[in-house]
Amino acid sequence: MSASAALARPPAAPLRRPSAGPPRGSAAAAVRRGPVADDLYRTLLGACALLVFVVVVLIVQQSVVGALPSIRAFGWHFLVSSQWDPVAERFGALPYLYGTLVSSALAMLLAVPLGLATAVFLAEVAPRRVGSMVAFVVELLASIPSIVYGIWGLFVLAPFLRTLVEPWLIRHLGFLPLFEGFPFGIGMLNAGLVLAVMVLPTIVSISREVLLATPGALRQAALALGSTRAEAIAVAVDAARPGILGAAILGLGRALGETMAVTMVIGNTNRISASLLAPGATMASVIANEFTEATGALHLSALFEVALVLFALTLVVNAAARLLVHWATGGRRDVAGAA
Repeated sequence: MSASAALARPPAAPLRRPSAGPPRGSAAAAVRRGPVADDLYRTLLGACALLVFVVVVLIVQQSVVGALPSIRAFGWHFLVSSQWDPVAERFGALPYLYGTLVSSALAMLLAVPLGLATAVFLAEVAPRRVGSMVAFVVELLASIPSIVYGIWGLFVLAPFLRTLVEPWLIRHLGFLPLFEGFPFGIGMLNAGLVLAVMVLPTIVSISREVLLATPGALRQAALALGSTRAEAIAVAVDAARPGILGAAILGLGRALGETMAVTMVIGNTNRISASLLAPGATMASVIANEFTEATGALHLSALFEVALVLFALTLVVNAAARLLVHWATGGRRDVAGAA
């Protein structure tokens, strides 16, 4: 080969070293680290869920251990007896069970219609800005301590009931067993009213959020078919029924376990009366009143058993609530039910 031909040839391409793989911190490395992070996250969430279960089990275990002497001494008679005599060491929780159920039922009877009507107005009728402002004020009621509600019920509501409301009820409806007696001002009616005010923010807030989460296509479809505004709102309320039921059950749970406010206004007597004007007591109030003064071992054990019965009652209420929501939704999971 001549020198001229050699000079005419193009220079050879430089040799390239083989790649050593993706650099550190690249997408491939992130993919390799992904399963480890997912497993760690899943383990952490499982531990948190297990911790909640362990706490509940420990509460039940301690309550059962504390209530064992009372359970062995009285058995099922504890739930049907009205006698509560720490001196003679004879105890029965029927008056307190009755007071808990009646005061909570009265509170829900007053709070659910008012709360649902307020939520419908704020979500469907009122302008959005006005609805947000009023909802914020209503939610502020939930942040008020229960002792403040008790003071209000004792010094403001009780004189009002004693001088105006209860005399009118006795004069016009005294022939009914529900309104017999004397105008004390403190009693089951006062406790029910205070509890209604306390659970109202929960019902209004959750019901409003559920109604706002209901698809607007339901209202538009109802209006397109010739429904009135009220009928379209009724369609939205029916679609939000599972969430509204859940809000009511949450309110009932708070009413069942409320302690200080009820203790201050219910009168604290272990008598069972059909009249809403008569004093009464709840399971939470008797624990708050007597736990620090219980000197006998059986008296303290009876209070532990009252707490255990209250825990079982809330458990039954929550289970019934889940069944009720499941029945209302027909077993399906929709927007309102998930909310």
